[in-house]
Amino acid sequence: MKITLLCALGMSTSLLVERMKKAAEIQGIDAEIEAYPADDIDKQLKNTDVILLGPQIRYKKNELSKKAEAANVPMAIIDMKAYGATDGEKVLEQALELNKYKGG
Repeated sequence: MKITLLCALGMSTSLLVERMKKAAEIQGIDAEIEAYPADDIDKQLKNTDVILLGPQIRYKKNELSKKAEAANVPMAIIDMKAYGATDGEKVLEQALELNKYKGG
């Protein structure tokens, strides 16, 4: 499963990605998790299962969700509390739930 985080690429997102990878490893989930700037959405939609937006770019949701819908890729804004606490387990859970709706 490929999980893509789109953000403003701050330090907290990098830390969150590492914690998500660790949570996936502990749970035995085969997941590729990476973060990219929001402007990379067109490229990322070609090879991802779900997209999570950093809360700091929630203002771009309408614009980005149109592209995600057209590519049939589920997208959501990362829970702000989980993001602030860099709770990798909680954000991984959010991505897994999104993937269920896709049928993955």
